Formats: sequence, C-alpha cells, structure tokens
Amino acid sequence: MLKKLLSSKSSPKLLQSIKENFEFPIFKTKMGGVSRSFDLSKPEERRKYFQLKAGSEIKKLKRYLKHNTFIAYLLGKKNSGKGTYSKMFEEIVGKDYIIHLSVGDLVRGVEEEIKDKKRRKELIDFLKQNYRGYISLEESLRALQSRSTKNLLPTELILALIKREIDKHPKKTLFIDGFPRELDQIAYSLFFRDLAGYRYDPDIFILISVPEAVINERIKYRVVCPICHTPRNLRLAPTSKIGYDKKKKTFYLICDNPKCKGARMVQKEGDRFGIRLIKKRLKLDERLMRYAFSLYGIPKILLRNAVPVKEAERYVDDYEITPIFSYKWSDKEKKVKIIKKPWIFPDDKRIPSYSLLPAPVVVSMIKQMVKILNL
Repeated sequence: MLKKLLSSKSSPKLLQSIKENFEFPIFKTKMGGVSRSFDLSKPEERRKYFQLKAGSEIKKLKRYLKHNTFIAYLLGKKNSGKGTYSKMFEEIVGKDYIIHLSVGDLVRGVEEEIKDKKRRKELIDFLKQNYRGYISLEESLRALQSRSTKNLLPTELILALIKREIDKHPKKTLFIDGFPRELDQIAYSLFFRDLAGYRYDPDIFILISVPEAVINERIKYRVVCPICHTPRNLRLAPTSKIGYDKKKKTFYLICDNPKCKGARMVQKEGDRFGIRLIKKRLKLDERLMRYAFSLYGIPKILLRNAVPVKEAERYVDDYEITPIFSYKWSDKEKKVKIIKKPWIFPDDKRIPSYSLLPAPVVVSMIKQMVKILNL
C-alpha cells in the first residue's frame, strides 16, 4: 500500500512536498574561543575531542542507557557510513550498551548456521515459534539458501531473524543497518516494536546524506587487507606505510596490523568502477530516505556529511574536514612522499564542498539524540 501510494501519479503534491522539504541542515560543531586541534584518526585524540564538543550530552546518554534502550534505523545510500557512525557512537558511549546490527551480516551468518545440523535445528525451532508470513517457513528458508544480491528475502523472515538477535542481546540499544531496504519495509519498521513483541523502545530514523562524489571516491579507492580484512582507502584513509610498485608505477597501502607482516592491501573486484555499477541501488536508497523523511510520528536524526566551502569556516574546524592524499616516488630518497591537502568536490547540487570526517558527524548525532530522548 505504501509503495503504491508513494509511486503513484495520483499523489503529485506529496511527491513535490518531499522533494522541496528534503533538506539536511548544516550542523555547527565549531566552538568559539577554542583554538586547539585534534588528530581524529587516533582513538585517544577522538576521546578528548568528543569530551570537548559533546561531553555533557555523552554523560546524559550514558546515564540513560544504563536503564533504557532504543531502536535506531540507519537509512542512507550504500557506503554512506552507517556502520562507521554507529560503531564510533558505540566507541564513545560504551560497547556494553550498543549493538550495531547489520542485516546483511546477520543473513550471511544464518546461511552458515543452516549448513550445521545442530545450529540449523536451533534456528528452525526458533523460527517455528516466531515466524509469521504470507509464504511458508520452508519457502522462506529456500529463498534464503538460493538468494542473490538482486533478490531480497521475505520481509517477514528478516523480522523473525531480528527478533532472534534481540533475544541474544537483552537490554541493549539496537542500531539496525539494512532494514528497511524497500519501500514496503518502511511500513513494517514503523510497527516493528509491536511485531517483535519483546521491547517497546523509543524508535528513531537516522537519515544520512552523503554526496555521490564522496561515495564514488570511497568505493573507487577502497582496499582491504587479505589477512585481517581491515578496510582502508588509498585516497581518503591511508595506512601509516605506503608502498610503490615500480613495474606498474602504482602506489599501494601496507596493512598496519603487525600480525599481517606487511601485507599489501588489495582492491575488491569491481570497485574500480566506483558508483557506476550501483546507480540503480543509490536511486532506491534516495527514495527510501525521502519517504522516511516525510513520515509523521517517528523522530528523525539528520546527518550531513558535506559542507559548502563558502560555509565551512563558520560551521566546522579545519581538522574536522576530510583531507585527500596523493603520492610521489622520490628516486633520490628511495621513498614515497605523501601529499595531503583539503578535498574539494561538487556535491549533488554542483556546489563546491568539503566532506566531513566521521567524528563531527557523530557529534551531530549525539546532540540530536539527546534532544529526541528529552534528556
């Protein structure tokens, strides 16, 4: 019903209203009279940064989370930073209180469970008690075993799997990443507390706005360690050691993890095309956010990654802006020279902009969350 309404030509006023009002405000993190800077790539420096920028709000949240929980639905385009922001929030507020639940990771884990006889029985016993849907449980499980990235699982099965995850982590706040993923699933998420029947927490949509130019750069230059699987980015988030391949005349990152013994980080297949291969998915993600933005009755946190260059000095500190890295090989010194400078790119409206590092975006999330929870 929701999908039909929102895609219908009979509701042009609604669609026009969403289009006109779908705007993410610039959040100010700059503090007057404070001159010190922080290296936001280091955990200890981040801790001091968050205490300065949102210390009182963090204290209120920690006090709240000792006795209360909430459910947050993370909505943003692919590679918009949903996992990064929720994990940094967890780092600051405390791992004992937060669970970042990636529906994609959850489904992949369940696929492995099905292959194990004992774990499969435990899974099916739970689903028999908790699954309700328009197709049989057997059909849903077959869909799970034969799924592809193009075919989504039945929403009712996803809900049952999330219920199971709630059982595993009682009294913890959930950051749900990957649900809703279709227009119809927005309606399910609105009533998720009742569907789950376990917890009646406050629920929040966290909407993340990231320009496609940023997503493209994140995908096109991301690399991963073949041993520990830590992700990095050649242009936006390099490791401390850079290598140079003289034959190919290309630069590469060397994993910082001592256990990996200088492993060369590699690019995933298809990443070199950037967003070209996921344009359709990005459009759907955009529509999901627009429709969630338009719904009444559920509070929303709006996170904005980009700041126009002409506005940046007023709103953010220089060290909060994402730098871009390039490299040059010195034959004379036999080493790689690293060149770091501010990254300026056109946002989705073609406005010259800066991208923000995760920390200032999380400051924005913390301050908005405290207001929504009336702390």
